[in-house]
Amino acid sequence: MTVPVVSLLGFLSLLLVSSTATSDQGRDRIKELPGQPINVGFSQYSGYVTVNERAGRALFYWLIESPTNRNSASRPLVLWLNGGPGCSSIAYGAAEEIGPFRINKDGKTLYLNQYSWNKLANLLFLDSPAGVGFSYTNTTSDLYDSGDKRTAEDAYIFLVKWLERFPQYKHRAFYIAGESYAGHYVPQLSQIIHERNKGIQNPDLNFKGFMVGNAVTDDYNDYVGTFEYWWTHGLISDSTYQTLKDTCDLGSSEHPSVECTKALSTAETEQGNIDPYSIYTPPCNNTAALRRSLRGHYPWMTRAYDPCTERHSKVYFNHPEVQKAFHANVTRIPYAWDTCSDTVGVYWDDSPRSMLPIYQELIAAGLRIWVFSGDTDSVVPVTGTRYSVDALNLPTLQNWYPWYDNGKVGGWSQVYKGLTFVTVTGAGHEVPLHRPRQAFIMFNSFLGNKPMPHSAI
Repeated sequence: MTVPVVSLLGFLSLLLVSSTATSDQGRDRIKELPGQPINVGFSQYSGYVTVNERAGRALFYWLIESPTNRNSASRPLVLWLNGGPGCSSIAYGAAEEIGPFRINKDGKTLYLNQYSWNKLANLLFLDSPAGVGFSYTNTTSDLYDSGDKRTAEDAYIFLVKWLERFPQYKHRAFYIAGESYAGHYVPQLSQIIHERNKGIQNPDLNFKGFMVGNAVTDDYNDYVGTFEYWWTHGLISDSTYQTLKDTCDLGSSEHPSVECTKALSTAETEQGNIDPYSIYTPPCNNTAALRRSLRGHYPWMTRAYDPCTERHSKVYFNHPEVQKAFHANVTRIPYAWDTCSDTVGVYWDDSPRSMLPIYQELIAAGLRIWVFSGDTDSVVPVTGTRYSVDALNLPTLQNWYPWYDNGKVGGWSQVYKGLTFVTVTGAGHEVPLHRPRQAFIMFNSFLGNKPMPHSAI
């Protein structure tokens, strides 16, 4: 039988694409990270994906696969994004929250995280936008006009191209997760994926839903909820609370007034030397002296969480042998790698006031959406998140109830039609850092689309 020429050419083309993808994967394979424990039982990859050839923007990723076993081929892919804006998902999400490794105090060796989320899913961490972490751009102006819209578009281009390099993840169940200012990144990227998947029977990005924690969501509700949290937790005076309520209104203005800014400064003084991201955790030395405020759209947000664990990242990721193992810093930047980019954060260009319209659209589309909140965070506190969730006016399917871990209350939850809200008691801004076991239980429930455990037994 004669094989049609067209079919043969198509077959050869598929072989070529498959061969190229395999070659690119091999190039990105991490053999072993300096100082990592031996025989970890899972594969890692890292490298760059160019998202804009003309500008020379390339985003850095780190893929940490699930341990190899009979279930590994069916485990979902989860993209994790940190916020800032301007902070590295490698530094935070991967190195001190949900990744399999933690960095020791020596800044040279790693130890295993017992509650790593890669036990349940394949984890893809992305430094975004360009200029953050190891991601870079060859166009300097990109660092001064980053914003929500371009960040979402670049992240989408990254995913499309990345799947060509890793075709085994095409059609795999895919979720997005993140925290803080990723409360903007995650729903915006989710919206793009949802819109571009319309009409496609079996999309490469088999998007199922997202989860966000301590997330910047809606300017008005975030302001009201933040000031209320400060006052109800005894962090500020009655008079300052009243002044904040009277002078700070982002519902009608793009930036805070002079009076509001003065009141925010007073509030910061009254709070004293605490860790605002975890108000009951002793600060690492003088946290107040280390805080770097983004005095713009969200003036109370001191961007980079800075207990001592962050310092270990700054040491580890600046080692030349570590960067070589990661296939990172290929442009050989003349300055030190840092957890957050001040330039990207301070010059942030566009930031919509509310994500709630996107929530409404994606809830209507039937996507799985979970919102969680550590209740000791005073920067993006549980009160602001609750006001935002309430503003959606969703029907309640399951009223507020305590959920349990080993007989103890792990937090509280309420299930709405189209959204599940979860609090984690005693957790700060980075929930998986402060309460790793409880965060793992929550992630397992999210993937299984099951409510948080009710039983106190």
